[in-house]
Amino acid sequence: MQHTMVPSDRVQHVAVYGCDGTKLGTIERLMLDKVSGTVAYAVIKTGGLLGTHHHYPLQWSALKYDPGRQAFQVDLTPEQLSSGPCEFDGEEFDWGDRSRPYQHPNYWSI
Repeated sequence: MQHTMVPSDRVQHVAVYGCDGTKLGTIERLMLDKVSGTVAYAVIKTGGLLGTHHHYPLQWSALKYDPGRQAFQVDLTPEQLSSGPCEFDGEEFDWGDRSRPYQHPNYWSI
């Protein structure tokens, strides 16, 4: 019987594709809400120049699993992803703080 549950460590490093079929990156980590116990969002790691990476949060509910690709699909383009909050390798970023505004007005509720 096929089930829909997956351990969080098996979600890490799974590819994420945009609405135009472009690979946006991979899931680096899941952020869990301690009070509700639900996944709030995933942090997507993208490849960068000279080995640097960018890290973007995406609302978990925006990611849809594509069994054919064994990857996730999101209704965003690379440009839309890059307009949101971002952390570069080595930067201190408070992934729990969702109070700051960003260019995309509904970034935390995609």
